[in-house]
Order: sequence, then structure tokens, then C-alpha cells
Amino acid sequence: MTLPALTRGEQLLAFTDYPNEWTTDRGPEKRRYDIRKIDGEITPADQFFTTQHLGHPQIDGASFRLKVSGLVDRPMELSLDELRGMGETELVAGFECSGNGPGGMQGSVSNGRWSGVPLRTILDKVGVKDNARVVVFFGADSGTEEVEFRGRKYEVEQNYGRSISVEAAMSPEPFVASSMNGAPLTVHQGFPLRVLMPGWYGAPNLKWLANIHVQQEPYLGKYQARWYRTLRGEMIGGEMRWTEAAITRMRTKSIVARVSRKADTVNILGFVLNDGTPLRSVEVKIDDGAWQKASLESGQSKYAWKLFTYEWKGATTGEHTIVSRATDVNGDVQPTREELGGTKKTRLEDNSQHPRTVMIS
Repeated sequence: MTLPALTRGEQLLAFTDYPNEWTTDRGPEKRRYDIRKIDGEITPADQFFTTQHLGHPQIDGASFRLKVSGLVDRPMELSLDELRGMGETELVAGFECSGNGPGGMQGSVSNGRWSGVPLRTILDKVGVKDNARVVVFFGADSGTEEVEFRGRKYEVEQNYGRSISVEAAMSPEPFVASSMNGAPLTVHQGFPLRVLMPGWYGAPNLKWLANIHVQQEPYLGKYQARWYRTLRGEMIGGEMRWTEAAITRMRTKSIVARVSRKADTVNILGFVLNDGTPLRSVEVKIDDGAWQKASLESGQSKYAWKLFTYEWKGATTGEHTIVSRATDVNGDVQPTREELGGTKKTRLEDNSQHPRTVMIS
């Protein structure tokens, strides 16, 4: 789906819920995407959201080697040319930061066209041993971390790291990306290599990939075991049990991104992101009215964000509230903030409905 720029006579309506100080620039390490500017499926590279914790490592692509180590038959160091020679794949996929939410006006989200080598192609080349259980990704970015253990604190140098199971690593989806939107990755997007986990939140899509390490034991680095976790309640054995889980797959979420008006028609544009589960519907509600079905595009892959539109006829003057909700084929409905708050304590993975307010004059 390619959305045109505003047509002649079409007026962009301002959201009244944006803070006056809101900006895409969050300093040298973080950038939001202004979702009001969506005009097509692919987010331009210079607008793609970015966040990191340990700076931007400067890497020479010519001398770079990707290390593959651990429980493998043939440990290797692979150049970029050797990786490209294994055969590239391409996928349109979007993702959001697990902390994306109303406070940042849903701006930690984007959608791109990625190219790279399937992860399992690399693992097949090195041979994974039978006792391997976990594949760990280490980035080139590192910093001094404070690790607390039973009242004592230790300062150690750690790289950003994430892990997935060997089973997940050998599935068709994960791959090591070297380009986005037809060009090499930018420094902000992880040059020269990053992990792409389609359908997952941003944290596991590790940037500046330097080492793939295969091991038997679970990986418990800061950004796996402590930083990116969600505390949820679940009824188990007739009692509410509160459990912690690492951030992995995205939960179904729709957002109203842009509202415009031409003559007596108000055009509402939004997007849906999830883990690739097919969608049943997207609906829009105006003020206290009934839910109305929106038109939903399929997207260029099941992992791309899906754009939706709704035409609102006969809008009256004044401030109005617009909200959307998505439902997948399994019948899982995007929750309200109140519904989500009853089963989740932490702020990450906020896929609640986000009411927007606009002024019509």
C-alpha cells in the first residue's frame, strides 16, 4: 500500500494530545519516528526510530569479521563478503521498542525492507553440536555494568547481549541483516550487521553483531535477564500467580497515526503490528459511538506493519476522541488500558488501546 501525500484541499488535523515539547530527537542515542508523517509502508532510513544503551561503536567493514563460537563443529570468523556469498534473503518487517507507548506518542516504531543471510544458513555452515540449547548474540557495543548479587555489587565490562533457543535459531525467520531499504545499515541501525527477529520487539533485534556463541546453559546477561522483562499475572491452579518473562514476541497493537480532512470526510490512518499472527479485523470508534470496521491492507509480509484507513463522514465541530482496536484470527482483542493494567505491572509490552484527541473546526 502506498499512501499519497495530502491531496489538494486536504487538511492535516492536529492531535490535541501531543505535548508541546514533543520531538523526534531524544539526544545522540535515541530517535523517535513521527508517525503522523507515515505516507507509505517503508520508513525512510533517516527517520527510522533508534535506541541503544552503550553508544555507537565505529566498525571498519573491510576488516570486520563475525565470530561464530561455542558448541559448534567448525568455529569461524566470517567477512562481510563471505556472508553475502552464502545467499541473501529479503523481508519487509516492522517492530517497536518494548517500551513504546503513549508517553512517547508511539514513536519508537518503524517498518523497513531488510536484506541479509538466514541465521540457520550460518549455523548449518559451522555445525551445531547435539548438546547445544541456546544461541547468544553479542554486540560490539559495551560498557561498565553493575551486577548485584545477594547484597554485593560488582562492576564488570559487558557487551549488549541477547539469546534465543537453538530451535528458534534454526527456524526460517531469524536472519543476520546487512542492509535496510536497499542500502547498507547506518551506524544507528547497527552497521555492519544486526540480528533481525521478525515478529519480536526491538530489544532482541541486536545491533552491531560481533559474535554468535552457541552454548548449553541459559544466557543471563543484563539485557536478557534483568532489563527487558515483563511482570504478568496469570491464573494458575485457581490462584493469581505473578511471573516474570523476557521480552520476546510482539503483542497485537493498533494505533491511530494520522487524521486529515477533505470537504465533509475525515480520513483516519493507522497501523497494526504483531508477531505475524493473521488479523481478523481492525475497528475504529469515534467518541462514545459504536465500533466501525476499518479497511485493512495486507502488507508486504506477515511481519510488516499493516496500514488501515477509515472514512468518517459528517464530523461535527469540536474536539473528538478516536481510538482503534485490532483482533487476530484467534479472537485475541487488543485490550483497553484498564484491562491490561489488571494483569500486568511493568510498563513494557504496552499494547493497550490508545485514544487520540483531535480538534475539528
